[in-house]
Amino acid sequence: MKILLLGSGGREHTFAWKISQSPHCGQLYIAPGNAGTAAVGVNVDMQPNDFEAVGKFVIGQAIDMVVVGPEEPLVRGIYDYLKAQPGLEKLRVIGPSQTGAQLEGSKAFAKRFMMERDIPTAAYAEFTADQLEDGLAYIDQQPPPIVLKADGLAAGKGVLICSSAEEAKAEFRAMLSGKFGQASSRVVVEEFLDGIEFSVFVITDGKKYKLFPIAKDYKRIGEGDTGLNTGGMGAVSPVTFVDSQLMAKVENWIISPTITGLQELNAPYVGFIFFGLIRVGNTPYVIEYNCRMGDPETEAVLPRLENDLVELMMALDDGNLSEIEIKIGQEAAATVILVSGGYPGDYEKGKTITGIDEVEGSIVFHAGTRQEGDKIVTNGGRVLALTSYGADFHEALARSMSNAEKIRYEGKYYRRDIGFDL
Repeated sequence: MKILLLGSGGREHTFAWKISQSPHCGQLYIAPGNAGTAAVGVNVDMQPNDFEAVGKFVIGQAIDMVVVGPEEPLVRGIYDYLKAQPGLEKLRVIGPSQTGAQLEGSKAFAKRFMMERDIPTAAYAEFTADQLEDGLAYIDQQPPPIVLKADGLAAGKGVLICSSAEEAKAEFRAMLSGKFGQASSRVVVEEFLDGIEFSVFVITDGKKYKLFPIAKDYKRIGEGDTGLNTGGMGAVSPVTFVDSQLMAKVENWIISPTITGLQELNAPYVGFIFFGLIRVGNTPYVIEYNCRMGDPETEAVLPRLENDLVELMMALDDGNLSEIEIKIGQEAAATVILVSGGYPGDYEKGKTITGIDEVEGSIVFHAGTRQEGDKIVTNGGRVLALTSYGADFHEALARSMSNAEKIRYEGKYYRRDIGFDL
């Protein structure tokens, strides 16, 4: 089977690593990929949002399966585009339709979807620029802290937690004035939920689903969860406080009604759903949906999955997902992200990376890297992910931390407290 994987981050390198282990994978292409994916497949100089180029490549190379890693092409409708191309009706596309991807593409859509189905989530209201005064009045009525969310995709930076009404109103004005571009032309003002977060993933054919390992990620740049939000500084799996009783609530109150709701929308959904959840007391609430696997959680989740990933993805089209038993390794996994100096603000690229070959006992997943002659250099804010196994996440984390010291590049930074709240 010829497989095309779209994307270039740590999630995609992890997918490429896992896909390449399958006997079903005859040839793997990654577009555009990074310095790490080149070791397990063939990188293709092609952007995931260039649907025409992707379509031509799929036809020209007789691709059998397209796996879409990042959210933007899904929200833009790459599933629908490829399925509409003559001769590609039977192409396996792993990712939801554009309608299904609105779970992530529009915070307002997701909130309405949940409210209509009594899926537990924070109270909210949504406003556009012509409702500015109504929004300011609403903010005045809310107890701080106050959560503001850009409705559309904002590269993981469109959520603000404001400590006062004055701060919230200033940010609200800025967002509606284009702080996050078109993404914040509509703003969701949301109740703040005080609890502990965790991440749940399912693979689904739109009717049935299977649970993947549960994880917890750490989004803020500073230790102790301080500073700006990032795309994620690390993750652990499993999560110690998530027991069978809590997961029964998650499945009955959140996952099942979500799958049923997608069927009611007549929205094809073949792929992954990420449920960003928070436990408040003993009740799980949805903070957000993603229409793909999370990053950096994928780097901790897929290494614990013992199933053949390609076989699982084939089952989505073949209709036999319910017959497959998910097998999860007993060892814990912990992932530490190495980032560029200045991230998530301004940072420089092109810094030479050394020491990768000195890593022992950890898997190195590349995120923002590129090959430059015989050197590997930084090419993004999040540079590398180090994932290790252990009897528990403490042991796994110690391995990742030890190896993080061995890797060298100018401006290297990583959090040393992943899992501090568990």
